[in-house]
Amino acid sequence: MSKFTVERLSFTSLTELPNSWQNADYKELLKKMNYDNPDEIKEAELKDMCLMSFTDMEPREAAEIVLGYLFPEELNAGQIENLGHQMLTEKLWEENPELALHKGFYKATELLHTAYNGTFPRTQAVQFQVKCTAENPEDLAMLTDSPAAPLMRLLAPGLSDKALINRLFSTQLEGPKFEEAESMLWELKTVKTEANSVTFDVVSSAYWLEDFKYADTYEATTHADAVSEEAE
Repeated sequence: MSKFTVERLSFTSLTELPNSWQNADYKELLKKMNYDNPDEIKEAELKDMCLMSFTDMEPREAAEIVLGYLFPEELNAGQIENLGHQMLTEKLWEENPELALHKGFYKATELLHTAYNGTFPRTQAVQFQVKCTAENPEDLAMLTDSPAAPLMRLLAPGLSDKALINRLFSTQLEGPKFEEAESMLWELKTVKTEANSVTFDVVSSAYWLEDFKYADTYEATTHADAVSEEAE
């Protein structure tokens, strides 16, 4: 076990993920809605035109278009139809069992919530910076090689025992593999690296990490995921 001091430097609540939708995305969505010549729309107007085009169709139909665009390989037509219906009432980025799809579900709902003025559930995410200082500088390597799992093991003690991560993933937190961590940390950027510390900027769902806003500076232990023989 490697010992670290964990310090929360900032914390913000978000309704939209940073840079989640680009003009190229709006153009592709307009094409899927059979809009004539989206390339001729001024860049500054693309988002508004896309949102306006959504409102010409039923919300469920719009949901299917967005899901089909985001998940061309992951979902088949039947799944897209079912999920498009569920999106109207369910927070798929929290409730769907496929964690790897959660960020995409969030992005889809975020856009449709804006287009339909609240017909879809309101999205909630979090962004924060956290500094992890190693007791032994050599242990920093695990946070630079494959940081998601060891970082999540450091964040969990900053949450209450009742937090979902501590209740649902206790085996992964203590065990050799925490593959779900990658899907739970939607964006993970290294802001600063020093001799014995690394500072991350993290974006995740409020579902997992909302309560990290209450975290004070604390000490915690972590370990890297075990490397499988196939990966070597």
